[in-house]
Amino acid sequence: MRFTTTRALQHSGDEQPPVSFTTALFHGLAPDGGLYVPETIEAWPDRELARLPRRTLTEIALRVLRPFTRGELDPAVLEAVVVEALNFPIPLVEVAPRVYALELFHGPTLAFKDVGARVMARMMAALHEARDPLTVLAATSGDTGSAVAHAFYRVPNTRVVILYPDGRISPTQEAQLTMFNGERANVRAYAVAGSFDDCHRLTRDAFGDADLRRRMRLTSANSVNVGRLLPQMVYYFHAVAQVTAVGAELAPPGASAASAAIASSSALIFCTPSGNFGNLTAGLMAKRSGLPIDRFIAATNINDVVPQYLSTGRFVPRSSVQTLANAMDVGNPSNFQRMSWLYGGDLDRMRRDVAGACATDDDVRSTIRDVYETRGYLLDPHSAIAYRGLVGRDGLGIFLATAHPAKFSEIVEPIIGRAVETPEPLAHALALPRHIIRIDAGLEAVKRVLCD
Repeated sequence: MRFTTTRALQHSGDEQPPVSFTTALFHGLAPDGGLYVPETIEAWPDRELARLPRRTLTEIALRVLRPFTRGELDPAVLEAVVVEALNFPIPLVEVAPRVYALELFHGPTLAFKDVGARVMARMMAALHEARDPLTVLAATSGDTGSAVAHAFYRVPNTRVVILYPDGRISPTQEAQLTMFNGERANVRAYAVAGSFDDCHRLTRDAFGDADLRRRMRLTSANSVNVGRLLPQMVYYFHAVAQVTAVGAELAPPGASAASAAIASSSALIFCTPSGNFGNLTAGLMAKRSGLPIDRFIAATNINDVVPQYLSTGRFVPRSSVQTLANAMDVGNPSNFQRMSWLYGGDLDRMRRDVAGACATDDDVRSTIRDVYETRGYLLDPHSAIAYRGLVGRDGLGIFLATAHPAKFSEIVEPIIGRAVETPEPLAHALALPRHIIRIDAGLEAVKRVLCD
C-alpha cells in the first residue's frame, strides 16, 4: 500500500510522490504540510462482511490492518503487534432501547486512545532501526498524552515528548500524564502556558523546523499519524460484529444472523465524540471499506467548527474554548483535511454521511444526571455528548464511550451525588508524587526540551 497526501490535489505539477506505510508512519506529517492517507481503501467483499460476526477482535484487527501494512510488516509480526496491543475487551453495552455504548475505556489508561497508541507504538518498535534513535512528539488535550506515554514507556531507543495545556486538563489526566516525570524514563510531559491549539501549533512548527529535522528523527504520535488513525477503524468493525443479535431482530424471517446484521445496517448510526476528528475519520474510512453504516453524528462541545461547516458550508477555525469535555476543546481540527479528502471536497456528499451535533456544559451535566438516574449507566463528559447526539434519531444507535467516568470524577461526582469507584491503574497514578514541568508556548522552549 502506498500513501499520498491530503494536499496532493492542490498541487499543479509539483505533487509529492506516494510513500510507503513505513515512511508515512515515521514522518507523521507530509513534507507539503498535508496528512498522509492511503491511495486506496479496499472494499471488503460481501462474503467477508457476512463472516464478520464470527470473527474475534484480533482477527478483525488483522484483517483491517493487513492491506495497509502488506509487504512491510511481516504477517506474523503484525499478529504479535495486535495480540500484545489489544489485550483488553471492547464491549458493546445496551444503555437504552436501541442505543448502545461501545466501551473503549478498558485499556491501561482508561481511554479510547489506548487502541491507536498501543498499536502504533508496537508497529514503530517493529519497523524502527535500532541504530537510528527516534523522538516522538505529541500534543494532547487530555487522553492522548497518557495513552502515548504508556504505549511507548520503556520502548528501546525511543524518546517521547508530550505537550499539554497547563491548567486545562483534569487532575486525573495530569496525574496519568506526569507519572513518569519523576523517574529516569524515556517519557516526559510538559505543561505549556497556553491552550491545546497552542500545543498543536508548536508540534507543527517543530515538524517544520529544518534545524530539528537535521538533528533528530522526529515523528508524531497524534492522530495526524496514520499509525494512530488506522487502528481506530478496528473498533467500528468490532462494534458491527457485536450488534448481530440486534440485527437479527430487524431482519426478515429466515435470514441468517450474519446477513441480519448487515440487513440492519440501513438504520445503523454511529455517534462519535469529536475534537481533532481522527476518531470520526477512522469511522468514515471503515464505511468506505464497505462496513454497513448508514450515518455518523459528529458530536462536539461548543467548539463546533465542523458542525458549523456542515450547516453553513464554511470551515472557520477559531480559538478553542475550555469546556467540561476538555479532550474535545479543539478549534482547528487537523483531521478535517482527511475528511475533505475522503469526499473530494464535496460538501453535499459529506452531508449524506455525516450530521453535526453540539452540546453545552449544561447539556453535559443534565445528560450525565438523567442517564444515570433513569438507566443506571454512568457517562463521562465526552461520552455524554455522544449519547446526547443520538437522542431523537431513528434507527439503531451506537455511541462511542471514549473515557472511563472515573477519569473525570471531579465533574461526575457532584452531578450524581456519590463517589465514583477508581480503577486500580488510575489509583496507582493518583498515588504517585506529581512532577509538573512547565514551559512557555514558544518554539524555542520546545526545541530546548527536544534537544535536552
